[in-house]
This record gives sequence, C-alpha cells and structure tokens, in this order.
Amino acid sequence: MWAALAGALTIPLVARSQTTAPKTGAQSASLVEYDDAVQKSRPFGVDFTGEWAPRFHEDEPERVPGPELGDYLGIPINDAARMRATTWEASIQTLPEWQCRPHSADYIWRGPSPLRIWKDADPVSRQVVAWHAEWLRSVDRSIYMDGRPHPSPNAPHTWAGFSTGKWDGDVLTIKTTHLKEGYVRRNGLPRSDQATLTEHWMLHGDVLTVAAITTDPVYLTEPFIRTTDYELDVHQWVPPYPCQVVEEVDRKPGIVPHSLPGTSDATSEFAARCGLPVEATRGGAETMYPDFRDKIGFITSKCIAAQR
Repeated sequence: MWAALAGALTIPLVARSQTTAPKTGAQSASLVEYDDAVQKSRPFGVDFTGEWAPRFHEDEPERVPGPELGDYLGIPINDAARMRATTWEASIQTLPEWQCRPHSADYIWRGPSPLRIWKDADPVSRQVVAWHAEWLRSVDRSIYMDGRPHPSPNAPHTWAGFSTGKWDGDVLTIKTTHLKEGYVRRNGLPRSDQATLTEHWMLHGDVLTVAAITTDPVYLTEPFIRTTDYELDVHQWVPPYPCQVVEEVDRKPGIVPHSLPGTSDATSEFAARCGLPVEATRGGAETMYPDFRDKIGFITSKCIAAQR
C-alpha cells in the first residue's frame, strides 16, 4: 500500500548536479529543476478545461432545426427501433414530463448548446481525479479518472450515466453506462437504457473533436458512430437554464401523442419529396456503407434539409 501511495505522489522533477547544471555563472537556488519533457512523457494527457462553442460543419440541419420525420438513413437500426420511430409523434414533447427533459450524454454533443469543461485535481498529488462537462440543457456530467469500477447493473440510471476515463496518449477515452432511455435522433429513433457509450476526446489546437460511439443491444445492430467539433471561446459563458413547465396543449389526462402502427406516411413522404427509394430512408446498417449505392443505383437527392 505504501509503495503504491509513494508512486502516486511522485513528482516528475529531475535533479541536476553541479556537473550538469548550466554554466551561467550562478547556481540555481532550487535543489531540483522542472523538466518539461519528463512531464509530457507521463500519462496525464492534455487539459480540456475551458469554454467550448459548437461548430456546425457537420449535420447542421439535423442539429439545429431538427431531422426529417422518416429519415433514418445511415443509422444501424433494427425493426424494433423502426416501429418505435414510425409511431412517434413530435407533439409528445409538449407533455409536462418532456418539456424540461435534458439531452442524455450520448446525444448532447449533437445539440446547439455551448459546453463548459473543468477538472477536479487532488490537492496533494495534483492528478486529475475527475473531469466535468456541462451544456446549456443538461445535468453536470462527471468522468471519473481514479480507477473506480462501474456500479451494479441494478444501480439507478441517469441522463448523464456513469462515466470513467483513461488516457490513450493525448486522447481521453471514456466509457459510459447506466443511461436512461433516450434517442439517437430527434425524430423518434430510440436508444434503450441498456446502451453503452464510448467517447474519444481529441484536442487539436483550439479545436475539440469528440467521437461518440453508441452501442445498443436493443435497438441497434451495429455501433453508431458520430463526431462533433467544438472551438475554444474565451468570451463564452454557459448561462443557467431555469426551465419552467407550462400547459402547451389542452388535452385530456392520460393522453400520450402517438400514431398507430402502419398509419404513418412519414418515411414514404420524405422519400418521395427527396427523390430517394423508400428502402434507403428506412435505415439499417446496410445504409451506412458505400456498397449500398451500388444496390440502389446512383441517385442525387433533390433536397438537403426540410423546407421550414
């Protein structure tokens, strides 16, 4: 135990003897000299602390106004997910329990919200024990770096889930479990509470790139991968979000907006308007890969985003 504690508290400082000290005419008053090369070689990664502004170079129509109803292209959904999506009604978000519902950890990266990241550092070892990420409409998300295990599968699930991180060089790899049921797309495509999330945080200058990989044994047949970019903004401030529930629609108690199976034409309407085969808009793992174009022929869509 004492050996492990001593290793955790070791400070990467390199002593210089008088024979190796720089010949500047005066010796350093310190017994040790800080060596930046040694510090960079240790597995502490980089510092993500700061205010991060979203950049919409990818999928802007989906992330801001929202995705098309019936557009499941390129998402590896199964029949159960397709059934949930085609019976979904957007007006469900007017229900009181939906109005202030935050995006979950796997989807929040795709929102238009600014992001703040900060760290908890041990006051003795100075090692980062946890990272925190917070968006406009989200709960505080903690990523533990101290090696703690994930809780029992029966532990409570939350919007943020339970996250642990480790360094792969300068890439922070995060595993998240215990997520509440959510969605992979804001047009009814569900994501179950059995899903897990793997993230890779990568820093290139002032640009933060996050690759989020969602694996769901209930609604996805393959991992679903998305990347999102943010840029450092030193003038940004993430404001509070005092959401208030109001009566948006006058409806009888117990009514939940939905469509009955087989009654929604959203998929075929989207396909017709954009000049795409219905087969393509129904999604599935096959639609993620270039070979699918050989199957349906070369088609140029007549629309990029919905007319609003």
